[in-house]
Amino acid sequence: MQLPCFYPIFDSSEWLARLVPLGIKLVQLRIKDCSEEVLRSEIIEAMKICDQYNCTLVVNDYWQLAIELGCKWVHLGQEDLEAANVAEIKKAGLKLGISTHDETELQIALQQQPDYIALGPVYPTILKKMKWHEQGLDKVSEWKQKIGTIPLVAIGGMSVTRAPGAFDAGADIVSAVTDITLHEHPEERVKQWIEACNTANRVANT
Repeated sequence: MQLPCFYPIFDSSEWLARLVPLGIKLVQLRIKDCSEEVLRSEIIEAMKICDQYNCTLVVNDYWQLAIELGCKWVHLGQEDLEAANVAEIKKAGLKLGISTHDETELQIALQQQPDYIALGPVYPTILKKMKWHEQGLDKVSEWKQKIGTIPLVAIGGMSVTRAPGAFDAGADIVSAVTDITLHEHPEERVKQWIEACNTANRVANT
């Protein structure tokens, strides 16, 4: 399965309802600090939206709920990975994406035979406080050489203008968060992202 090259991350089903219809084909729902009741409702609504628009939904962290609700993808950070039952995730038929930030985390991720690996932050990010400095495009190239055919997601400080460089460096997928949600015109920004990623990805693969 070849994943779409543009991969936005949103913290509510409202964002999905607003932007997925514009042509997003791969999206992550990343919700933190809410009740299980709210989380369950958000995932169910996100699944409905993604089913309607033929978009692949990735649920961040909550793998038990993802299994229970019949999701197809889950994404785990390194701390989440430590607490997760990867065998159970795979037994349920879910595909798995894993975050990495350094060599140790990459080796841990590779042991789980993930369906994609994310590297970040490629550039400085305001999304959350991290102990890692920007990785840079050279690290993107290094990671791609190490993981081979596993899809590589570049994340952290990404923008429309930076996307081509990430693809040139070896990324298969580029993820965006605040460049969309904090933009004055999110709908227009998503359209720019889709066009930029599709163009850059075609060029990188010719």
